[in-house]
Amino acid sequence: MNLQSPVSAGISPAIFDVSDRKVAYFSMEIALSKTLPTYSGGLGMLAGDTLRSAADTGLSMVAISLLHRRGYFEQHLDASGQQTESDVRWSPETTLPSADQTVTISMQGREITLRAWRFDVVGVTGHIVPVFLLDSDVEGNDPWDRRLTDHLYGGDTYYRLCQEAVLGLGGIHLLFALGCQPEVCHMNEGHAALLAIGLLEARVAPAPLSSATEADAEAVKQQCVFTTHTPVPAGHDKFGLDQMMQVLGADRSAAIERFGALHNDLLNMTYIALRFSRYVNGVSMLHGKVSQLMFPEYTVHAITNGVHAATWLSQPFQALLDNELPAWREDNQYFRSVYGIEPEVIEATHQISKQRLLETVRQRTGIVLDPSVLTLGFARRVATYKRASLVLHSPERLIEIADRIGGLQILMAGKSHPADNAGKSLIRDIFAVASKLKHSMLRIVYLENYDWELGEQLTNGVDVWLNTPLRPYEASGTSGMKAALNGVPSLSVLDGWWVEGCAENITGWAIENSEDEAIEAERVYEKLENCVAPMYADKPRWARLRRHCIAINGAFFNTHRMLGQYVSNAYFPPADRNAASDPLVEDDQAEQTSMAEA
Repeated sequence: MNLQSPVSAGISPAIFDVSDRKVAYFSMEIALSKTLPTYSGGLGMLAGDTLRSAADTGLSMVAISLLHRRGYFEQHLDASGQQTESDVRWSPETTLPSADQTVTISMQGREITLRAWRFDVVGVTGHIVPVFLLDSDVEGNDPWDRRLTDHLYGGDTYYRLCQEAVLGLGGIHLLFALGCQPEVCHMNEGHAALLAIGLLEARVAPAPLSSATEADAEAVKQQCVFTTHTPVPAGHDKFGLDQMMQVLGADRSAAIERFGALHNDLLNMTYIALRFSRYVNGVSMLHGKVSQLMFPEYTVHAITNGVHAATWLSQPFQALLDNELPAWREDNQYFRSVYGIEPEVIEATHQISKQRLLETVRQRTGIVLDPSVLTLGFARRVATYKRASLVLHSPERLIEIADRIGGLQILMAGKSHPADNAGKSLIRDIFAVASKLKHSMLRIVYLENYDWELGEQLTNGVDVWLNTPLRPYEASGTSGMKAALNGVPSLSVLDGWWVEGCAENITGWAIENSEDEAIEAERVYEKLENCVAPMYADKPRWARLRRHCIAINGAFFNTHRMLGQYVSNAYFPPADRNAASDPLVEDDQAEQTSMAEA
């Protein structure tokens, strides 16, 4: 991995004053640059896109994350699909400017010093959103503590709790040391929930935390916003009370319990965030409803995710829009005006990206694919509920379809967490099926080391984006949004964002879910054979479909729109806004019961 200094991102060594910043955005991972291994997947990509839109739109924001000196991991796959991992080592000392600030926090019964490095996200108008990356590799720290910010999502639960203490507690200490006292602290997922305890400590200092009152807790709550990203139980970090005591100490542990932030006798980061946030939201309409059922004692709103258009739009499309719709970078609503561009021009522009993708496949694998053949893309984190192998459920059926429609190519990619044996097994299963399908009209290629660069090329260049999660476990999903920006329709289960983005035969196709996986797989095949392939063969109609994807979904599923909703609904809502007026809260019981059954 090439880790040259990302000077082009707008980094400068000058001291940056953040004392006037109103919003502090906390995230365990943030995708800041292709050259920095500070993210693992969708959560980090969303965080990075959010900050890029904040910079573009001039929002008064600052961000906090961890450094991850050894990254997430680089994936290696052998001929059978067996995944192994290696560290992605890099040196912030030669890559990033220092924030010239250290802070000390107490955890594990000892002091730990943290320093920070800075990355400046520069917007289209020159506005800067500074990101501070906390680093525990400081001389004088306990040797074990120096490794705390090495691996993203690495180690055991004790290591993870220590990391989350560094993010939440250390992040608040750093902001205050920099003279920043934000009006809003946004927790991007529960990893940052301990920032609420940091705010509570700061509020009562120099008195002990035990002196904090319900009024103090309410004041902290009025400062915090929380976005939950997963309806999957394993996605909510939980720790034993013994670990809580060992890492956080008796005073913090007692405060967490006293203010009702434990759940089922566990330290549950989601419940700390819920308890201390005045605004809570899911990341799609459906996910908001599912989360409301999961946490009925709290009010859960919904703000559907988006993607940063200028990051994910292909270079050919950027050049086209710069010429035809030059204001699109500042105002993504101009994507709607793509209807003024002839469909055949959009089709020709997409073909440039498809050729580039197929050349990358050839360089990486030696496999030569046909640019005229319908090409599906499936790429995301490999977890069992995402069901990467559903499309391969009946290999014989796939061969029949490929023969009937004149050929089919499927490109797949995705990493499994190093500790996820089921996910690793799923990759091996895909390799096993693909190796048996030696058929001239059907090509299945699994690409190694799914990352920002590969994700960009896949969403830019395939013909159809495939997504087959087990409903309702896809909270949002953003890869299909990236594809839509580039005129790529989705063939997807109606889950996450696709509930809002699917206009049948206009922006893509819906796969009806079923409790029987064989039935659901057959529905994929039916749509592929009877809807997708015939339209692909009708080139003028297909070109118009591409234009619909950009105009309809590109104009809405972007982080400019998303961030605007956060500003007006979560960060700085009207003073008279009432939670009861939220249509999500007013959904009748019958609909909520139906969702629970789904």
